[in-house]
Amino acid sequence: MQNKRDDIDRIKASLSITEVATALGIQVQRGKFKCLYPMRHAHGDRTPSVSISEEKGLFTCWVCEDMRGDVIELVKQARSCSFLEAIEWLKTEFLSQSQINGLSSIKKIIAESDSIVTPKPPKPEIKPEERMKVVLSFLKRLSVVDGTPAARWLVSRRVFKPAWDKMRLRYISDYNALNKSLLSEFGLELLQKIGLYNDRGNLRYYKHPLIFPYLDEQVRSLFFQARTIDSSVVPKELNLKGEIPYPYNKPALNQKPGWVYLCEGVVDTLTLISRNIEAVGVPGVKSFKPEWVHLFAQKKVVLCFDQDEPGREATKYVQSLFERAQIYSVPLGHGIEDEDLKMKEGQDINDWFNQRK
Repeated sequence: MQNKRDDIDRIKASLSITEVATALGIQVQRGKFKCLYPMRHAHGDRTPSVSISEEKGLFTCWVCEDMRGDVIELVKQARSCSFLEAIEWLKTEFLSQSQINGLSSIKKIIAESDSIVTPKPPKPEIKPEERMKVVLSFLKRLSVVDGTPAARWLVSRRVFKPAWDKMRLRYISDYNALNKSLLSEFGLELLQKIGLYNDRGNLRYYKHPLIFPYLDEQVRSLFFQARTIDSSVVPKELNLKGEIPYPYNKPALNQKPGWVYLCEGVVDTLTLISRNIEAVGVPGVKSFKPEWVHLFAQKKVVLCFDQDEPGREATKYVQSLFERAQIYSVPLGHGIEDEDLKMKEGQDINDWFNQRK
């Protein structure tokens, strides 16, 4: 067994994780690349969240706790393959015949890879009602936004009290007390399974105290996004782990005729809600799910994605989904000829409104 592990270590030591990433089609710039799971990130991980340590041969996504590891794990994630298949790919793409011959047990490694990496047993599924109980309990423990640093930050972004009251925004005012309270009631194992706590046993949102609940028709929140108000913190947003069940502000999709604005990001959505405009949001341009299209029945949709290349591509994609479902949709600015009234390159809704103070 030790020989096999030594050979695995020698394979990894002989490789540049940056070169492997590039061979996998991943664009690495200044030691960072965009996450392989952009749907988990705000704005589709427009600002790359994955860091590479060339010296250690490791990669780490600062949002996705399961998107990290060594060069073999990177191949597994990028190619959706097994450990055995990752070793085979690396051998074919990077190892010379002399290197392969020099690895005393390479054939045994490939033949017996299951003995090297023991698959982790699947985590027991959490019942939806149990998950909902914990998430709702977490939100009930939080402070209202009024009088907190988050209130000042929201006002600076031209998002005002009627909107944060309507959408039930919350703030973590005492992190340590909240941390202890949740552990006392629910225990670390359950909190980690749900995704509220990290591997170190702490609540994940130490630097992201502003909480955006995703409300459903009954004004409950089964999902939320946490936001930093410190411009130096990266990433800016952290989503609760798990599938996003529906768009932000789902109550606006009430199956009644009318217009609704579909935004990229919670802050953009709140910007429109602050102006009494019916708006819903998705965390990023690549996070809109085709199965959500039916929620927009009876609506006419204005697509308000960011004015950049990913935003324009997302607009075309989502518009095609609505067209197939015979739902009328137009991009923001459609029919407006005055260039001064349109969003400029790189702007989003919130930037545009701030520009027009």
